[in-house]
Amino acid sequence: MSDMAPLKAKVSLLERAAEVYDFAEHARARGASVAPQPVAQPVAQPLPIAPVAKAAPRRGVAAIDRALLAERGLLVPGAAIDALTEEFRLVKRQLLTTARTVRRSDADLSRTILVCSAQPNDGKTFCAVNLAISLAAERDVEVLLIDADFAQPDVLARLGLPDGPGLLDALADPKVDVERCVVRTDIPQLSLLPCGTKSNADTELVASARTGELIAQLLAADPTRLLIFDSPPVLAASPASVLANYAGQVMLVVRADCTGESDLREAVALLDGCEHVQLVLNAVAFAPGGRRFGTYYTQEEDAT
Repeated sequence: MSDMAPLKAKVSLLERAAEVYDFAEHARARGASVAPQPVAQPVAQPLPIAPVAKAAPRRGVAAIDRALLAERGLLVPGAAIDALTEEFRLVKRQLLTTARTVRRSDADLSRTILVCSAQPNDGKTFCAVNLAISLAAERDVEVLLIDADFAQPDVLARLGLPDGPGLLDALADPKVDVERCVVRTDIPQLSLLPCGTKSNADTELVASARTGELIAQLLAADPTRLLIFDSPPVLAASPASVLANYAGQVMLVVRADCTGESDLREAVALLDGCEHVQLVLNAVAFAPGGRRFGTYYTQEEDAT
């Protein structure tokens, strides 16, 4: 994770990012270790996770396979605390802090978060799903993860669930009740909204007044609900910059071994519809034997 202090996209975002992310250095030496910043990072070979007791799902609730989550390197609710758990705890704490700042001027806007990246394959869906699972562990929130990557929706597939009617259907047809498209899961306090039927007019649908109406409806349905949008990459598809206008803050995923400085600058410029843009540095290389978040929970107490 990079510097997660609340930032304004129009001020000194790139300068702050450069303090912890030397773009030129990464271009010269791929895979080198970086400064030990907390980071949300994919797990190549997930550690064995003890089976988690799971109650039978309620009627109409989608069951999410915990073993599949572990296999794909995602957070597993109720599993032992590890590095990834701690890293996303830090990420969500900063986002929740920023949400309190946004709430002073707009209570509804403070409950919307857009997750995106500059280019494909930077790990933005991985980060969006893990952020949603981590936020769902909070005591006083309900999380709705919305698959808004209209060209390549992947949220439900990544969780082992089938697609169905969703956001695009409700945008295209005012008769569609968006709440009936929401998929409740057996992860407490986590629901999903599928992308829906693909359309060649996805950007135009998102840019319509209907989008604001649907967001207001989703927020009004539950005063504790947080909306997390998994959007397309900013430089690959236009809906991301449109969705930024409806977000209280943006979590921009930066891949340490891939994202270039020019891509980051261009992505930030296109997200200027949102005042609060924060960076998460993904796929950081750690030196062998280096300390990582989460290891403290597995250490035995010293016999003194």
